[in-house]
This record gives sequence, structure tokens and C-alpha cells, in this order.
Amino acid sequence: MADSAIQNAIFNRRTLICIFTGFSSGLPFFLLIQLVPAWLRKEGVGLAEIGLFSLVGLPYVWKFVWSPLLDRFQLPLLGLRRGWMLLSQFLLLISIAALPWLDLHESLWSIAYLATAVAFFSATQDIVLDAYRRELLPDAELGFGNSVHINAYRMAGFIPGALSLIMADHFSWQFVFGATSLFMLIGMVLTLVIKEPVHDFHPDTLHDAVVDPFKEFFSRQGVRQALWILAFLFFYKLGDNMATALSTPFYIDLGFSLTEIGLIAKNAALWPMLFGSIAGGIIMIKIGINRALWLFGLVQLVSILGFALLAHVGANNWVLALVISFEYLGVGLGTAASVAFIARTTSKHYTATQFALFTAIAALPRTLANTTTGFLVEQIGWESFFYLCAVLALPGMALLIKVAPWHEHPVPTTREATP
Repeated sequence: MADSAIQNAIFNRRTLICIFTGFSSGLPFFLLIQLVPAWLRKEGVGLAEIGLFSLVGLPYVWKFVWSPLLDRFQLPLLGLRRGWMLLSQFLLLISIAALPWLDLHESLWSIAYLATAVAFFSATQDIVLDAYRRELLPDAELGFGNSVHINAYRMAGFIPGALSLIMADHFSWQFVFGATSLFMLIGMVLTLVIKEPVHDFHPDTLHDAVVDPFKEFFSRQGVRQALWILAFLFFYKLGDNMATALSTPFYIDLGFSLTEIGLIAKNAALWPMLFGSIAGGIIMIKIGINRALWLFGLVQLVSILGFALLAHVGANNWVLALVISFEYLGVGLGTAASVAFIARTTSKHYTATQFALFTAIAALPRTLANTTTGFLVEQIGWESFFYLCAVLALPGMALLIKVAPWHEHPVPTTREATP
């Protein structure tokens, strides 16, 4: 691709919007997988219980169930996409701040229910943000735009995974969660200033919104290829999702303080993440999404082995910095490529429902398999657990032969079937 075309794909208002959508989407997710486990562990909750707490993420898996409602029904203000954005972001701000006000030892189930509500509001926001981004970006910018989104998504993890952890060593948990929730205001401001995208197609009935997206996908891809794609979405991120599920309790168990974790995470992850955001997106523009899935998947696999190295050497600040930096680079690149693949596979006629279905399948192993992570660690130890995660990353790489061959330059999969 010509340099001028690359510059046009990078330096535009759409890229800036992708930064804000990524941050707004990532903040509540990383709060649930970083700050909440740290809070539970510091208050004496066991690893098995914390592992089971990943079940609160089930709304990320089942979000395709209510996504047709967001395609079909429009709220009174701001339009089809922006109205749902603002509502979900407001509910996230309130529910995040409310979490630590419940008694941890007397009301653990109540906290689990409220955390599930946070996940539900977050998944709803993701449905709308993903649909908005798919409608915003032209096909040529899907790789770079989604790379920017994913890296901004991961940058949002600095708030609950670094800043909030440092604050927790000095302030009450009520203050920490309240201050963290205020970062949702960034997303709310974004919602108010952006324009509603053009909707090429709008379902006339709820039946059309529910049934037609599935019919269109299987008709366009063919049943066999569609099933290969769904299997790939399930397995590609399985290994690294499990490896990072209990990362904060892992660091704590090695003997790092919350301040050490926060400071090292902040300084070790920033530059790899910025590099990944720019270089990863440009690489996808240059070589295409297929080859990026292969390259980034290998980097992702190596990043999993970094956790095994840290478990082997113990509490070493330099190794922790190396592991975190490579994890932010490798896992971030792999996620960016997989989300770009999802966007390319999604029909613009049914953005919310199909995008929600594909991302929900990708999130399924993170939610279900991660419930076993605490039990696995207690049985086999941290180092062996991370080797197991690396092995579980291999099936997703093998499926690339079917869904994204290295030497194939596919006809864009976003061609539309007649609605």
C-alpha cells in the first residue's frame, strides 16, 4: 500500500475516536479482572473463590442474546448507537462506585451479583461501541483502527491495574473504586461530541433483528467455513486469556506489593503498548489481517511463556517488568488482529448482533475456562499452570490454516448478502 494511503488511514478523526472507544470499553473490563481480584485477595479471599469470581463475566459471553434489541430499538435521545452508549456508561459509573460499599465477608454473593451487573453494563457498552466502530471505519482501516482501539482498551488497564492499586495502599477501597468509576466520564463526553454513524440497513422487526444476522453469516460463509471461523474465535485467545486471568493475584503471591505492581506495570507497559498500537496497525495495513494473525499469535504464545519464567525465578522486579512489557505487546497484538478479523467477518447490515456473537465466542474461554484457573494453580503450581496455558494456545494457531491461510489474500468477507 502506498505511503500516502497509509498516512490517510492513520491520521484522521476516526483514529482519535478509536482511542476513546477503546479506553471506555477497557476500563470496566480491567476493573473486573485486575482491581476486584486484588481487592478480594488483599481482604483474605481464597484463590479458588477468586477464580470462580470470573463467572461474573458471563454477560460478555451472552451479550449476543440482547444485542438484537440494540440493533432494533432506539432510545429517545442521541440516536441508535449513542443513546445506548450514554445509558450503559452512566450505569457503569454508578455500579463501579457502589462495589466496595457492600460488606465483603457478610455479602460476598451480593458483591458477585453487583459485579455481574457491572459486566452486563460493560458488555452492553461493548455491543454498541463495536457496532459504532464497524460502521465508522472503511474496510481499508479495519486493521489499524481496531489495533488502536485494542491498545487504548489495554491502556485503560493502567487505571484499575496501576493507579488504583497504588491508591489502595494509601486510601480506603471505597475511595479507590469511587475515583476509578469517574474515568467513565471520558466515555460519556465522547458519546456527547461524536456524530451518529450512517446506518445502511435497519431491521424492521425484532424477528429480523434476531434471525437474519445468523442466516446471513452462514449463507455468506457456507456452513463448514462458518463453523471453522467460530472454532477459531474460541481457541485463538484461550491460552493467553487463562494465563492473564489471575495475573494480579499471581504477582501478589510472588511477594510484590500493590505499589510495586502498579509502578512497574505503568512504566514497563507504556512503551510496548504504544509501539504495538502504531506498529501493529501499520503491519496489518502492509501485510493484511491474515498474516498478522500468524505473526501476532506467535508473539502472544511467547508472552505466555514469560509468565512461566517469572514463576520460576520468583519476585524479581526486572523480570516482572520484562514479562509485563512483553505481555502488553504480545497479547495486545494478538487481540488487535483477532478483533480486526472479527470486524472483517461482520456484515455491515447486522453489525451489533454479529459483532456481539463473534466477540462473545472469543470471550467464552476467558469466562468458563478461567473458573478453573484457581483450582489448577492450587493443584499444579504457577509455573506448570503457565506451561499448560501455552499448550492450550496451539489449537488456535493451527486453525489459522483453515480461516486465514498465510499465502491467501481473501476477497473481503464483508460483502453483503441481500437482506
